[in-house]
Amino acid sequence: MSGHSKWSTIKRKKGAMDAKRGKIFTRLAREITVAAREGGGDPEINFRLRLAIDKAKSENMPKENIERAIKRGTGESKEGADLEEIMYEGYAPHGVALMIEVVTDNRNRAVADVRHVLSRYGGSLGEGGSVAWQFNRTAYFALSAEGMDFDEVFMAAVDGGAEDVTEDGETIEIFAPVEAFKSISDQLQAIGVQPQEAGLRMIPSHEVSLGPEETLKVMRVIEALEDLDDVQNVYSNLHISEEALAHLEAV
Repeated sequence: MSGHSKWSTIKRKKGAMDAKRGKIFTRLAREITVAAREGGGDPEINFRLRLAIDKAKSENMPKENIERAIKRGTGESKEGADLEEIMYEGYAPHGVALMIEVVTDNRNRAVADVRHVLSRYGGSLGEGGSVAWQFNRTAYFALSAEGMDFDEVFMAAVDGGAEDVTEDGETIEIFAPVEAFKSISDQLQAIGVQPQEAGLRMIPSHEVSLGPEETLKVMRVIEALEDLDDVQNVYSNLHISEEALAHLEAV
């Protein structure tokens, strides 16, 4: 998975994330709204909401935006249409499997937009269950290895219930069962570690390796999907090699 984390870092360096700040706020607000609707508006009790709020704060989302999203979720505010979560399954070129997480107020628009992007880039939308069997929902953390004591992080993660902790010289990644997410978060917080990324992800059981040009083609599909207003996250079983990363960074 480290290739995906490095690709996110490359995009941040290029300023792509800053250019999409408004879209990021919209996605974060939707996450907060859905979390508050499902588990209530108290982040001390509703851990999913706490996670969504922490992510919003890390992106410098204004406090009033966060509060407005919570009220929308709890029903205190009737602003906006009802939101629903949908997970679409599909394929990018070269048979790469995709899980496309959507939060939308218009299911018909969302599926039409996803299908259009996949078709335009040589992919296709799949039936329910056609791709999901290749992925497992997993608690995931990524943090910079620079200045970090790996052994300390490793022990904290394991004490919290982690199944695997990896380090490639630049990034430390932690993988764990979904139910261990809160305990690992608490353990990391106790040693003063703030992850660059933390959340529940769809992790592929096996990855597909492609050449640099083919990898770039698939990543362009994923970026186009991520640009859609209703898409929250896109997961794939693509392995991004060091060679492909160098190629991606150069273009």
